Amino acid sequence: MRINKLTIVSVVLLIVIASLYRIIPGRPLGFAPQIAMALFGGSVIKDRKLSFLLPFLSMFFSDILFEILYQNNLSAYGGFYHGQIINYIFFAAITFIGFAIKKENVLHIFAGSIAGATAYFLLSNFSVWIGGGLDISNMPYPKNISGLISCFIAAIPFYKGSLLATFVFNTVLFGGFYLANNYIVKTSTISA
Repeated sequence: MRINKLTIVSVVLLIVIASLYRIIPGRPLGFAPQIAMALFGGSVIKDRKLSFLLPFLSMFFSDILFEILYQNNLSAYGGFYHGQIINYIFFAAITFIGFAIKKENVLHIFAGSIAGATAYFLLSNFSVWIGGGLDISNMPYPKNISGLISCFIAAIPFYKGSLLATFVFNTVLFGGFYLANNYIVKTSTISA
């Protein structure tokens, strides 16, 4: 029973911390824990339906916080925006990638990190292009191959940040999970 309570508390804290981290002003472009959380949730949480909750709740709570800050003129970005549902669907897709990650295999975690960040980069920027997103000059990207390439090129700084963040946060999440399972849980099981 203690482990179940510990797991619940850990998941809630993880969601709260990730939500708060995402709204920190001035963090590097794309450097947020949600891709790593989707991969971790898909890999570690046994109940497949619940595995989608980790990134979803983290995104949802941080979007609520963004909206509150925006409504009070404390942020330039609102939490609720056109295309938000598509963004949530992309995180669900990344959770599916997490299903293929063996949680104690460093190579799987590394490959999953690359696959997750890259999938998000490709999906989100394709949707920006197809949905009439604006370039740096506030003009819609042209609906041709050159417009698509321009959209992807403009998003490279975000991709670099999300790739680095996914490596860092997956190291923390999977590493913490490994340490907890091999030292905390085994120690409490032995002493009980």
